[in-house]
Amino acid sequence: MSATLPDLSLIEARILGVLIEKERTTPDVYPLTVNSLTAGCNQKTSRDPVLSLKESEVQEALEALRSRNLVLETYGASGRVLRYAHNFGKTYGLPGPMVPLLAVLALRGPQTASELRANCERLHSFADASAVEAYLEELAGRECPLAVKLPRQPGAREQRWMHLLCGPVDVSAPLPAAAPSAGGLEARVQTLENRVAELEHLVQQLLARGE
Repeated sequence: MSATLPDLSLIEARILGVLIEKERTTPDVYPLTVNSLTAGCNQKTSRDPVLSLKESEVQEALEALRSRNLVLETYGASGRVLRYAHNFGKTYGLPGPMVPLLAVLALRGPQTASELRANCERLHSFADASAVEAYLEELAGRECPLAVKLPRQPGAREQRWMHLLCGPVDVSAPLPAAAPSAGGLEARVQTLENRVAELEHLVQQLLARGE
């Protein structure tokens, strides 16, 4: 990170991830109040690790993010309740598709390109896992890298990626294996559904050509 963009804390990274997620999935309630932002940070699903933050902790982290122009304050249309919006992509100088990738990594922990593609579906639709991989490689190749590919785990077919928003990590140190979860099952189901749709499309093309 540059001097103007110091490493984020776990709470700060989680807040940015939630703001990016909710901007895409629930635009009618975005920007978020402290209360709704705290609830998003403490969700039991689609979060790794699961946190149990107090509003005071979220408020303190918001102040730190605001001082770095990563979060903006607004009273929205009502003009009564203070709300918060992210300024993540602009501050970090990131193209659109990279923002949801880093958000999902910050929310769900290390993932493979295929898992990221499935988990990003509601935020951004990637053509395939190779498109996700290309953006991740670009993030890893920046002057101040924002992502890193982890060593392949025993028995794993794909390598996982991890964000570096909270600073560099020791990739030689073994990370805990991803625990089976509803979120992980959801990602695998989504990936399979995408592959079936691609195969069905290919079959239709072949039939149309009389092959």
